Amino acid sequence: MSKPDELIVAVAALVESGRSNQMSLTVVTNGAVITGRLAPEAVWRQRVSEVLTDSARLGEFSAVFDAPAKKEGPPTHLHFHVARILQGTVGIPETGGMYRIAIEDVSAWTVGDFSYSDH
Repeated sequence: MSKPDELIVAVAALVESGRSNQMSLTVVTNGAVITGRLAPEAVWRQRVSEVLTDSARLGEFSAVFDAPAKKEGPPTHLHFHVARILQGTVGIPETGGMYRIAIEDVSAWTVGDFSYSDH
């Protein structure tokens, strides 16, 4: 989106306010469909930092995510956790991952977390 949708910006702002981390969202960005639950950026950064700290090879990168997020203006990114890229009949990764997506790159979105079923 060249000008981000005001509704998705409002949703992101509410999540950033810290009042809820239960908002499930599915977005289309650059042809990929990503589904999951939104988290405030600070929570997302902390979790990524923890994962990197526990890695023998990537531990030195954890400090990058410990830096405080800049809070000027409306949110510019969505921060997904337990998220999956929908590909064919599976979600990748199956257990969910951590994704940061620029709101301006979202071409379509809907409320809810999609998953596949064998039924």
